[in-house]
Amino acid sequence: MREVAFIKQNKEKWLNFEKAIFGKTLKNPDELASLYIHLVNDLSYAQTYYPKSKSILYLNNLAARAFQKIYKTKREDSNRFVHFWKVEVPLIIYHYRRYLLYAFILFLTFVSIGAISAAYDDTFVRIILSDQYVNMTLENIEKGDPVAVYKSGSNWGSFIGITLNNLYVGIKSFIYGVFGGLGTGLVMLYNGIMLGSFQYFFHREGVLWESVRGIWIHGAMEIFAIVIESAAGLILGASILFPKTYSRITSFKTGMKDGVKILISTFPFTIAAGFLEGFVTRYSNTMPNWLAVGIILFTLSIISFYYLIYPFILNRKLIQKHAII
Repeated sequence: MREVAFIKQNKEKWLNFEKAIFGKTLKNPDELASLYIHLVNDLSYAQTYYPKSKSILYLNNLAARAFQKIYKTKREDSNRFVHFWKVEVPLIIYHYRRYLLYAFILFLTFVSIGAISAAYDDTFVRIILSDQYVNMTLENIEKGDPVAVYKSGSNWGSFIGITLNNLYVGIKSFIYGVFGGLGTGLVMLYNGIMLGSFQYFFHREGVLWESVRGIWIHGAMEIFAIVIESAAGLILGASILFPKTYSRITSFKTGMKDGVKILISTFPFTIAAGFLEGFVTRYSNTMPNWLAVGIILFTLSIISFYYLIYPFILNRKLIQKHAII
């Protein structure tokens, strides 16, 4: 069948389905699930016979939005709070998985730029981190405690101050996405270059391991959360620049709503990172290596599983469940 005929044959069905999904009157979730199966079949057919067609983008986007709608209106045994973290956010993450990839690639690129710049220019670290911070750290290294800066202040004071600052950075990373994603990119550029030059500075001073075992106790969740928040900012920017089949305002509202949900999902991890920095990192030089590494791997595993693995597991599980209907 030619693509024109395929579109003409199914156009009315797709438009009716779009009204059912985005209209104010909600259909029965089971009925939506049945319609969803037909939509997925059409998407599979288009991917097989028209692999370069724009209709694939339309059907894929419609299917993803329908998937979320079905499980939003479906009755859940758990309350709304549990459903938000267990189903809603992971499905949104799965839908926008490409933007997570873009965010990680961009951030790692900026980190590399920071490290390479620091390697070829001795003054670069001072430009980025300031002379005062570099001189203080050099003094701490001479005293045998490279991460002594994390021991200053009280536990609770450090925890609250650091957490509020990290929440501010995360919110800024998302909100700046309203400038077509460029604002988010600049935030990522600054933080990535700072991290890269920061870590290379410790490498040059011969205390990279000491810095890693201390800083990344809280940094694993903190940095990972910033990247996820940046992905939310890129989603917001893309909703403005690339509305696809929707009006720009409708696309923006969707990008804003989904982005806010992703942003909120990072808050527990950001708070946990602040707690670790305020109460645990300060003891990194006295704890055994296995404990420091264990904390780093454990925290990294938790946040990685939630954002990089669980969404795919949930999506596959729900697809299989629909196939049985």
